[in-house]
Amino acid sequence: MGTEAKEKPESHPMNGGDDSKSYAQNSSYQKGVIEAAKAEVLLAIKEKLDFKTDWPRTFVIADYGCSTGPNTFFAMQNIVEAVELKNKSLQKPPIVDFHVFFNDLVDNDFNTLFKSLPSARNYFAAAVPGSFYERLFPKASLHLANSSYALHWLSKVPEEVRDQNSLAWNKSRTYCSGTNKEVTGAYFAQFRKDLNRFLNARAEELVGGGLLVIQLPGVPSGALPFNTGAGFLQELLGPCLFEMADLGFISHEKVYSFNLPMYFPSIEELNLVIKGNGHFTAEKIKILNHPMQQLLFDAKMTCLQFRSIFEGFIKDHFEIDIVDQLFDLYAKKLEESCSIFDQEIRKDVDLFVLLKRVLEHHHHHH
Repeated sequence: MGTEAKEKPESHPMNGGDDSKSYAQNSSYQKGVIEAAKAEVLLAIKEKLDFKTDWPRTFVIADYGCSTGPNTFFAMQNIVEAVELKNKSLQKPPIVDFHVFFNDLVDNDFNTLFKSLPSARNYFAAAVPGSFYERLFPKASLHLANSSYALHWLSKVPEEVRDQNSLAWNKSRTYCSGTNKEVTGAYFAQFRKDLNRFLNARAEELVGGGLLVIQLPGVPSGALPFNTGAGFLQELLGPCLFEMADLGFISHEKVYSFNLPMYFPSIEELNLVIKGNGHFTAEKIKILNHPMQQLLFDAKMTCLQFRSIFEGFIKDHFEIDIVDQLFDLYAKKLEESCSIFDQEIRKDVDLFVLLKRVLEHHHHHH
C-alpha cells in the first residue's frame, strides 16, 4: 500500500432499491452503452487477450463502479462469453472457472445488486467494497478489469471552482460547461489526477498483458460539454436551483458552492493521460454508436434518469430535502426545451477505451 495519505472520495451512490426512482429502473441509457460495446469487447478479447500458458485455470474479472445492477450483469456476461469463445478456439487447457468481482463504494446498495444476480450465470460472484482509486486486489491477480460509466465521476469537485476569489470560480454555473478556460482547467486537472490513481491501482492488480476495458461519456474533439445533451441536462439544473433560492427554500450561497463532480473528456485528453501514466498501451479508443441517440427525446424518462443519478448528491449538499420540488421544476423546464434538445444538442459521444497492461521487465539485482 502507498504511504501517501488516503484521500477519501466523496460518495454519492446512485438511488438504491428497485422502485420507480431507483437507478436499477432508470439506467437504460447506460445499458445501451454496454450493448453498443458488446461487439468491441468480443473483438478486443479475440485480438488482444494473449492467454499465457502459465495462467491458472480460473479467469478473474472485476467490474469497477458496478452500482446496483442490472447493467453490470450484462457487461460481465458479454466478457465471459467472449473469453469462452476465444478459449474454445485455442488448442490448450481450457479455463475451467470464471470469478467475477463486483466493486463499488461501501454505501452502494449491494443488497439490490445481489438480489438481482442472474441465477443462470457461468461465473462465481463476489463483491469488493471500496474506492477504486486505491488497490482493491492482490498484485497481478486480475486478467480483465472493466469500468462502465463510472470514470467521468470525479473523486471531488475541484476546490478552485467554488472559491469566489479564484479565477476558476464557476459563478452561477453548476457543472463544467467548457466555456470558461480556468474552470475547465481545474476540472481537467482533477480528472487527470483521479484517472491516474485509477490506472496506477489497476496496473498493480492486473497481470502483465491483462486488459482494461472502459466505457465513459465524452465530448467530440473540439466540442464543449455545453453543446452536448448531457451538458444541457446539467446546465438546466443551475436555473432551477437559483429559482428555489429566490423562493427562499435554499440559500444563494449554497447554490453558488454547488458543482457537479463530473468531467467528460475528449479522445485527445484521454490519450494524454494514458500516455503520461505509462502503465498501459492504448489499444483502441473510439466513439461507440449508441442505439438511443436515434430515439425521440422523452422529457419524463430523462428527468427520472437524471434524478436517479444526482438525487443523493443534491441531498448531501443542501442538507434539506428539496428534491421533489426541484425535479418538478426541472421537468417543467425540460418539457419547454424539448425542441432545442432534439435539434441542437445531439453531440454526445460515448467512448470505448481498451488498454493493455504493459509487460514489465524484471531487473535482477545481485
